[in-house]
Amino acid sequence: MGSEQLRKVPAAAIALVTGRPVSLYATSVLRIGYGLLYLVFLLREFPHRHEIWGPDSPWSPALAAQLFDQTGWYSFLLLSDNRAYFELCYGVALVTSALFMLGWRTRATSIVFAVVVTSFHARSIFMTDGGDNLVLLMSLYLVLTACGRRWSLDARRERRKAARAAGATTRAKSPGPTARQLRDARITLTTVVHNCGVFVIAAQVCFLYGSAGLYKVQGSYWADGTALHYVLHLELFQPWPALSLFLDQYPLAIAAVSYLTVLTQVAFPFVLFGRLKYPVLAVLLGMHAGIAVLLGLPVFSGAMIIADAVFLPDRFYTSLPRLGRSTARRLGVRLPRPRGETRVTGGGTVPPQVKSGSPGMHLR
Repeated sequence: MGSEQLRKVPAAAIALVTGRPVSLYATSVLRIGYGLLYLVFLLREFPHRHEIWGPDSPWSPALAAQLFDQTGWYSFLLLSDNRAYFELCYGVALVTSALFMLGWRTRATSIVFAVVVTSFHARSIFMTDGGDNLVLLMSLYLVLTACGRRWSLDARRERRKAARAAGATTRAKSPGPTARQLRDARITLTTVVHNCGVFVIAAQVCFLYGSAGLYKVQGSYWADGTALHYVLHLELFQPWPALSLFLDQYPLAIAAVSYLTVLTQVAFPFVLFGRLKYPVLAVLLGMHAGIAVLLGLPVFSGAMIIADAVFLPDRFYTSLPRLGRSTARRLGVRLPRPRGETRVTGGGTVPPQVKSGSPGMHLR
């Protein structure tokens, strides 16, 4: 690489960070996924909320306070030991998770969601299965991102506002040079913070997979392919004992899955910039689904599957509606036409600007 090319690298990096926000659809998927996951988690544990986070928890407020002194965490659940206060906090957590998932006032809601997740996690760290650790990290990282610009109530409100502005006949007063500079600075700062947040999320996931794979390489059980055999016999992680014993009857398949798990985790950070990442992500999706079913760790598996979505480009998400419509047509399912399109009797759609008298087309 020549000196001229080396000089272009910092400029390209700066342009990448400040040019435009990246992965807007991916961060929206993370927002929807983690908001829904935590909402389902709280609803699932609703009958046991007092034993996990409430006044009846074995991890008493005194023990939590001692741990706070060591870790620096804090929880608003400990501001009062009143049962009604705890119920109010639990209701706020449910509402916050739902609003964050829907993308309502996402800038403010993301901060409240991060505070909720942090408080519930810090209140009883040792009472959950540890799957909420990644949810905690991602809730903090998503505060930095513009995760409400796509597939959200905020995006819907902005579209309606733009439509009203486009249809308005009155001419708005042009902002002065100072106002334009402040606006441009705000947009640039928001873009930089968002892009850095996306980079941190991606780096966190790469670190998790890479360190997990390298840790497995050092173990003799993973080296000889018998690690999953012992995992399937742990009573603590046997939600379906019959299924675990059934799968244990195929040692060759267990060894192959063990080696494939280590290989994909170690190779994951190195395949992100090529097409090979898609089959690797598919393998990881199957691995996490197996962990959720066989080991009974749905929160951990769900958190990892959602985190993997950050590596899919926006063009993948924008192609999903078109793919869904084409699949529905093959299956014979009738779907409402997208706004602004007109059906053609021969199949397919045409834009509304095509005249009904065009040769070769018969519109209805």
